[in-house]
Amino acid sequence: MKTILNIIWLVVSGFWLFLGYVFAGLLLCITVIGIPFGVASFRIARYALWPFGYTTVERPDAGSPSFVGNVLWLVLAGWWLTLGHIFTGIALCATIIGIPLGIANFKMIPVSLLPFGRDIVRTDEAFAG
Repeated sequence: MKTILNIIWLVVSGFWLFLGYVFAGLLLCITVIGIPFGVASFRIARYALWPFGYTTVERPDAGSPSFVGNVLWLVLAGWWLTLGHIFTGIALCATIIGIPLGIANFKMIPVSLLPFGRDIVRTDEAFAG
């Protein structure tokens, strides 16, 4: 079922969200200071391309550098990427078939808004330990 949902996701919204994250990552990598933010954007882009079967978990070792990174991310790219997920999620939830895809969009909002201090892991790894 995950594969079917991922294929539908890819066609309906995943590819466009992926492109948004890649574009943001390329813009952020222009400067040396922005490279960590670009890397975070590329990491989320892979998650946005194929989200079913993956989830995010908070890292227990994340400290104040993650907080500072999240504040800067929010100002630089997080707010408009999050708006993309909100609008896409609402549009997908307008149809019965799109509801699982809309929920997946809403599930991605925390990592798109504040990515530092979070890891993207397989769902079976997140709940195994």
